[in-house]
Formats: sequence, structure tokens, C-alpha cells
Amino acid sequence: MARYIILLGAPGAGKGTQAQIMREKLGLPNISSGELFRENLRNRTELGKLAEGFIKTGKLVPDDITIKMIKDRLSQSDCTKGAILDGFPRTPSQAEELDRMLAQFGSKVEWAIYLSVAENELVDRLSGRRLCKAQGHVYHVLNNPPEQAGICDIDGSELYQREDDRVETVQQRIRVYHQQTQPLIEYYRDKGILKEIDGNRSIEMIAENILKEIER
Repeated sequence: MARYIILLGAPGAGKGTQAQIMREKLGLPNISSGELFRENLRNRTELGKLAEGFIKTGKLVPDDITIKMIKDRLSQSDCTKGAILDGFPRTPSQAEELDRMLAQFGSKVEWAIYLSVAENELVDRLSGRRLCKAQGHVYHVLNNPPEQAGICDIDGSELYQREDDRVETVQQRIRVYHQQTQPLIEYYRDKGILKEIDGNRSIEMIAENILKEIER
């Protein structure tokens, strides 16, 4: 049976970083709903245009738009053995739709990994993030600053802050998460497949903990 693993956690919890590590260790594609949204925005697709206003104001994109993007991605050939889902589902209703979707593939969610991080740490992580305009190299004003302020070390392009990483939007994103996504933790706990991981530690320690839990 194909392996489908969900990564849960508020914005800034480190889901993307851990998904990349899991992809290398487990040989499964990493599907980020955030990257799917940005790809559709860049390509100015109809779904991207519909999602744009919600993303820029830190609100959840409506289910019908999100689910269509995810279904299209899971139908691609590299997902035949499963996938790591980062940022989807975000609500119990999305989780139920995912269950129905995977049942059509003859599979189901194997584990839901919840990265638990303190709220003040989340705000610091996201509001300090900077990306270069040329290729998207990632920096942090405190934890990983460039050698020259505002300039990418690798390609010399200007660094910028994503609109959804501004403090006010970050705080709104976290509020939306707690209001609408927190029940998802209970959804997977009730199913007996939730693994809660302390996300306040080093990347390496978190990754080791996750892999031990899902292979136990």
C-alpha cells in the first residue's frame, strides 16, 4: 500500500524543512500546499487567481480550490508510492475529503506528524525570514543573516520579505491556524495515528525523532 504521511503545525513550525528530510529518507515526494498555491499564482492559473486574495491577507484558501490543486498533484505518476503532505489538510472537512480521495487510490493516511512550537517562536521565525528575488534562497535576519544586509550571498540579488511573513499577517495566520486547524489534531488523535513532536529543538533532533516514530 502507498504511504501517505501528513505534517501538521502552525506556520513557521518547520514543516517544510522536515518534509525535505523525510523525502530524502523515505523516497516519497513532498507536496507543499503553499508551494502549489505559489506555483499557481506565478502561472496565473484560474485557481491561482481565485486563491490570491486569501493568501495575501493570511486567510485560509477555500476548500474547493485547495482540494482541486491537491487532487491534481496526487494524480501525478511520482505519487504512486505515496507522498508527504505539508500544509494539507488544514481542517477536519479537508481531512475527510482527503480520506475519500485516498480511498479511491486504495490507500489511506498512515501517520499525522504534529510539530508543536511556542507561538512567540513562530512569530520570530516567520517575520525574520527573507528570500532572494532571483532564486528564492532563504535567510533569517537573526538566525541566518547574509554577509551583506539585504543582499543574497549566492547570486547577489536583493532580499525581500514575503507579504505573508510581515508581523501582522503572521499573527493573523497563527490565529487562523488555532481557530480552524487545531481541531485537525484531535481528528487524527482520535484515529490513533497522531505523533506529536517537540518542534522547539534542533532540525536534526526533530528529524531523528520523526523517523523513529513513523518506523517504530
